[in-house]
Amino acid sequence: MEVSFSQTLSFDAKTFEYEAVANENGNATAIRFKVDDKKVSPGDSVVVVSGDEIHFHAMIGKIEDGFAYASDPKGSLLPADAVN
Repeated sequence: MEVSFSQTLSFDAKTFEYEAVANENGNATAIRFKVDDKKVSPGDSVVVVSGDEIHFHAMIGKIEDGFAYASDPKGSLLPADAVN
């Protein structure tokens, strides 16, 4: 039996570098961001905060070519047009 553990990756909204792959009402609902795929796995959580506000919270669905993909279709406050 294989045992795996998940982790939560936390980022500051001011410095978080991402690309919006889907958006709604000007907010990024699905993003991709660079990760070390030896340290991060699908199923890990990602949270992007600004002070005490959560701007994005999701589970990583897949990792391809060094980029993690995650979606927060209901609660995202990340700007879709930001170039970070």
